[in-house]
Amino acid sequence: MISPNEPENDKVLFFNFNQDYSCVSVGTTSGYQMYNCDPFGQCHSQGNAGTSIAEMLFSTSLVALVGVGTCPEFNSRDLHIINTKNNSSICELKFPEPVLAVKMNRRRMIVVLERQIFLYDIRNMKLLHSFETVPNPKGACALTSSPENCLIAYPAQPSVASSPLAPFGQPVSPPPTPKHNDISGDVEIFDAVNMQLIKIIPAHKSPISCLAMNADATLLATASEKGTVIRMFSLPDANKVFEFRRGSYPASIYSISFNLASTLLCVSSDTETVHIFRIPASEEDADAEETKAGVGNKLRRSSKHLGRNIGSILPHMITGMWEPLRDFASLKLPNTGVRSLVALSSTMPQVMLVTSEGYLYEYSIDLEKGGECMLLKQHSLLK
Repeated sequence: MISPNEPENDKVLFFNFNQDYSCVSVGTTSGYQMYNCDPFGQCHSQGNAGTSIAEMLFSTSLVALVGVGTCPEFNSRDLHIINTKNNSSICELKFPEPVLAVKMNRRRMIVVLERQIFLYDIRNMKLLHSFETVPNPKGACALTSSPENCLIAYPAQPSVASSPLAPFGQPVSPPPTPKHNDISGDVEIFDAVNMQLIKIIPAHKSPISCLAMNADATLLATASEKGTVIRMFSLPDANKVFEFRRGSYPASIYSISFNLASTLLCVSSDTETVHIFRIPASEEDADAEETKAGVGNKLRRSSKHLGRNIGSILPHMITGMWEPLRDFASLKLPNTGVRSLVALSSTMPQVMLVTSEGYLYEYSIDLEKGGECMLLKQHSLLK
């Protein structure tokens, strides 16, 4: 999800893909539009008021909408669940602060505020639970698209404790805001079906900026405010399995996305380069990825072989010595200085990129050789 802080004359307020990357939604200062990705075409449009969030539930007619505060009946603190087929309202939920993000699957819905997350049963919109988080102005959070293995990942508090529910289902007031230096890079994993916290992952030293889970909730990818590496953890055991190098200099990570087969990971940031990483299926595949990175990795492969032999003695120390894997494919944004969100097509070997300028770009990717992706098509999302 991207909610860019663009100039007032920029019409784009929000853009995101749906859960299986088959559609893209755009919120603007005048309403919202939704498009099919393949074949490309508009499937719904509404022009009532400025829309800061327009989230789809797969390709169904259920849509979650949040306004921008310019209209009393459609502001940033109210969430509207509507049926686009007959343009009817299903329900309206009010919150004490602006809504930063909404995530849905066929079983659960989460609503993210700067320091709180609300969990709902999507079948009846009943409030099930609420959590307190560290200050989370970007609304970083991930909800798996699978209703069977339904996990939530979100930035953890320094002292972990979910908030009790006050009367009428309203959460108690959050604790005092910690200083930025006191904010950890830990991630909490919550089971949204059994309603219990299952893991706390010490993912980064810096505060969390972006989170993503694969379709079946077996992998979690994380990025911190530093943005130089992307870490991947297995779920639900929370073991670190891979680390990917985005770059040597800090960057703001805009989006992280798995393909549906969980073989590729793509990352966009405030740099002009979008990185696509291959997710190794085994240690041998990881060795092969290191081999492609250059001759200098021979020493690291030797160290890794040694690490396997004595892994039972110093597993964490040896793992920390390995260098992160590099991208195997990449693409350059057509224009610099724009916010972006990237996804991998579920039907073709293509990378899809949405930007704050209001365009959807399609790039071809060589799944065997990688390298530079080639621009195929460009579509306007501001029709």
